[in-house]
Amino acid sequence: MRRIGLITAFLAVIVAAAPAHAVDPLYEAKLVRLAEVLGSIHSLRNLCGEKSSQWRDRMDSLLLAENPDPARKARLIASFNRGYRTFNETYSTCTSQAIAAIDRYQSEGMRLSSEIVSGYGN
Repeated sequence: MRRIGLITAFLAVIVAAAPAHAVDPLYEAKLVRLAEVLGSIHSLRNLCGEKSSQWRDRMDSLLLAENPDPARKARLIASFNRGYRTFNETYSTCTSQAIAAIDRYQSEGMRLSSEIVSGYGN
């Protein structure tokens, strides 16, 4: 009986010492994609003459609202940066294709935002 008590105590110590793993929200994939879309729009709109940080500011607001742990925050920022770099490397001037991409990405961003809020918002 004492042995079972020691094993139980040992297991309790191991479980208590194990790091807690954060569980990503159900909408994580959509949020990661939204971050990438924001980075893409930021790159394209600045390429096409908008000289502002509006889209980066929206990403900052998203991070502030989510208050993610460091690993999750790094994933979201990496996604934003991936979107930014993709178009920054693809286009050197504003073209009709770049403008069409802006429209597509803005539509996708609105759709993703709406889905996240309607499916998981308060």
